[in-house]
Amino acid sequence: MRAEAELLGQSLPALLAEAEMLAQAVMLGEHGRKRAGQGDEFWQYRAAHAGDSARAIDWRRSARADTPFVREREWQAAQSVTLWVDPSRSMGFSGAPARPAKAQRARVLALALGILLLKGGERVGLSGQPPRPGRAQIVTLASGLADGGEDYGLPDATGIVPHGRAVFLSDFLGPLDGLETALAYAADRGVRGVLLQLLDPVEEDFPFAGRTVFDSMGGTLSYETQSAAALRDRYLLRLAERKDRLATLARAVGWHHACHHTGTPAQMALLWAWQALEGGR
Repeated sequence: MRAEAELLGQSLPALLAEAEMLAQAVMLGEHGRKRAGQGDEFWQYRAAHAGDSARAIDWRRSARADTPFVREREWQAAQSVTLWVDPSRSMGFSGAPARPAKAQRARVLALALGILLLKGGERVGLSGQPPRPGRAQIVTLASGLADGGEDYGLPDATGIVPHGRAVFLSDFLGPLDGLETALAYAADRGVRGVLLQLLDPVEEDFPFAGRTVFDSMGGTLSYETQSAAALRDRYLLRLAERKDRLATLARAVGWHHACHHTGTPAQMALLWAWQALEGGR
């Protein structure tokens, strides 16, 4: 345990730095929710209409026009967002030395998303932890991103706040029963969220031929073939079916699904996830 703790301590600064840079590249400064509601920050003026009280009218602004105007404030009710990052061994795969493993990309994306949300005044936490506000929570998030011992991960919906938001990051290549259970649990509590699937380009393209031995990252599964190329069409069909199933599950509970390749820049995946959460309000 001491060796694992020291290794985690050594990796945290690099992980935090990469996530901070990624978050900065997507959005400079604090983001607004761009919606009228309870808050202190001015958002916009709009023409008064029936039902507005006299106290809501900005008489100084109205004096410069022929019609009365209401001063609206920006909506500032904080949301609680729960992040689940698949810790399974399957996420440790990378098809090339120059590419990050799926787990590394997932951690950076989750932490960068957490940084953006925390800067926006939201409460953020990992599965099993209470979401909290403030920059100090960033280190807590980074410290909680660890590896697991199973070949494939089961989404953990514990700690999800009713009517909050959730983000699941995984390759989703294992059995989907656990995901279906977690989504049903979230839907029953009015939670909306995001399924962000991460795949290595090798898993997407299946560039194998001839004799090939396929081993799971945990070593519990193994398959040998003398003609890997003959499996490509069936593999790609199964992968397409898996993506379609994920999209269908997400739509059924009002969630969003997207697939991100580790061979592409992380900025677009982060921007998509952030906007998907914002749109889910």
